[in-house]
Amino acid sequence: MTFRHLARSNVRGNWRRYIAFFLSSTFSVMIFFIYAAFLFHPDVISGNIRAADKVRYGMILCEYIIVIFSFFFVLYSMSAFLKSRKKEFGLLSLFGMTNRQIAKLVVYENTLIAVLAIAVGIGFGALFSKLFFMALAELLQVESPIRFILAPKAIWLTIVGFLALFELITLFTLRSVGRSQIVELLKAAKKPKSLPAASKWLTALSAVCLAAGYYMAFQAKLQTILIYMLPILATVILGTYFLFTQASVAILRRLQKASGLYYRHTNLVTIAQLVFKMKDNARTLFMVSILSAVILTATGTFYVMYQDTTNRTVGNNPQTFGFAERGVGAHNIIHPDELKRIVADNGFQLAYEIRLTGVPVPITLEQMNNTQTKTLLVPEAEYNRGAGLTNRKPLQVEPGHASYVFPYKEVAVDFFAKGAKLETNAAGKPVSVQIDGQINGGVINANIGFTGMLVVDDGDYAEWTKGIPDNDKVVYYGFEIGNWEKSLPLSKSIESAIPPSERKYFVNRVEDYLNYKQFNSLTLFIGMLVSVLFFVASGSMLYFKLFTEIQDDQAQFKALARVGMSDEEIRSVTGRQIGLIFFIPVAVGAVHAAFAYKSLGNMLGTAVWHYGLVVMGIYAAMQFGYFALARRAYMKQLKQG
Repeated sequence: MTFRHLARSNVRGNWRRYIAFFLSSTFSVMIFFIYAAFLFHPDVISGNIRAADKVRYGMILCEYIIVIFSFFFVLYSMSAFLKSRKKEFGLLSLFGMTNRQIAKLVVYENTLIAVLAIAVGIGFGALFSKLFFMALAELLQVESPIRFILAPKAIWLTIVGFLALFELITLFTLRSVGRSQIVELLKAAKKPKSLPAASKWLTALSAVCLAAGYYMAFQAKLQTILIYMLPILATVILGTYFLFTQASVAILRRLQKASGLYYRHTNLVTIAQLVFKMKDNARTLFMVSILSAVILTATGTFYVMYQDTTNRTVGNNPQTFGFAERGVGAHNIIHPDELKRIVADNGFQLAYEIRLTGVPVPITLEQMNNTQTKTLLVPEAEYNRGAGLTNRKPLQVEPGHASYVFPYKEVAVDFFAKGAKLETNAAGKPVSVQIDGQINGGVINANIGFTGMLVVDDGDYAEWTKGIPDNDKVVYYGFEIGNWEKSLPLSKSIESAIPPSERKYFVNRVEDYLNYKQFNSLTLFIGMLVSVLFFVASGSMLYFKLFTEIQDDQAQFKALARVGMSDEEIRSVTGRQIGLIFFIPVAVGAVHAAFAYKSLGNMLGTAVWHYGLVVMGIYAAMQFGYFALARRAYMKQLKQG
């Protein structure tokens, strides 16, 4: 028998153990190839596909993420496989096989799996590339479908890249086998396990780190997220590590002392075995919980941004159409009656219109490198009229005070602190106010040529603007229509009636909305594939961790069967153990993600729990499906043993 025949025989014999690793590797190759097929598509390279640049850089980033993730996943998987086969390698050494020959055998086996994974991955990638191109064409709103072409560069890059990745990691992991002695290899599976112990201090440190990380995440806002981000990650990761390596053992040892629970039914066997399993699998469970948190947080963020597109667009532009012009009644841009006529002619109905008059005043934004800009000085009554139409909170401003309204909801800084003094002028007349605070998101559209509004008392406004001619005042006109999401043709009709030199002052909501929606749709679509890859890999880590320990479990349950435990009880104990191993890291990851959603909600200024629960529910259902398949295969193999 040659080494090649022996390698093929070993792969077939251990196929149940290798299947999850093979499928995960195949999925990685498939996603990488699909992205590469788009990146090297002739029409993308030549620029014939409009808006392809919007996704090109995102896909390149995903390719790097896939390669880096695949490196660590394959490294971990191969190390675990080699560790589980130490007894086999010891027998081969005892029969006269040298370390060099064992290494050669492992290289043949891993190369065979790599070639199969690459071939199947590229095959499925080619199969689904057409569907991927069709979905991208729809999201990019290209006029003609993207041609189905398999670029040779994409094929060769995938083959060479992943084959090199597998071979390098194989050579790296073989060092541990080469240094092991025959006796050590033979006794690797028979070394007695000492009773796991947990450190009280490290268990307490786990609780402190998690509590600190959760508290910072709960308090984080757009202004402070950059400060909190690294401490949150550090404390949560450290706390999670000690949660599985120390706290889990401490909790289970405490359960062993609860005689009422411990000696009920088969809990004695379940908990006693879990003490050792949790300690042995602590690092795997830690990695899966962090992966679950990353998947839930990233996917939830993409989904929230997609679903929140309308709220963010309306928050920045309360009216479908809006423009500001200097001079009361000047109508240099377009007459309001003409705009309303165009709206009616295009079959749309006007929901409301707003007219707001103010006076430009200069301000300095120190947080933006002392930018010199202008804001609109408006009376309290004018602002509150607009607030009533746009569902904003009305303001009550005392004489000598003012509130600064920044036009965008998502802003990380307060340009004017509460209680700060602002000295400015209105058409040369001095204006001095005390700022009561900053409000993010105005009652009129952004990008109208002014950086927000300064809302003051009606009497102060009348005093400061007395004698200012109407030609020096600014009038904002805003129009809200029904079914505005489909108003792009209407927007083009209105713009065609505006002189070209004045079109820069006309702001429509629908174009921003469609651009945001397209970007968020593409981000969700591309990110979902990478998230699914992470999910498959995390489930695979749990799967082959189960099967690397199945021989020990077979021996234990065989002994329990001899002392009277029934098959039904064995299935019950095994099912609960597998369920806990599969779902505990998911539960921990979900808690991490929940606090991440809270931070995201703080930054967006809105609750995102309902979106997060949808993502968690889908993830839990997928994990249950993976658990059911793993449990069935494990039970079958356990019974055969």
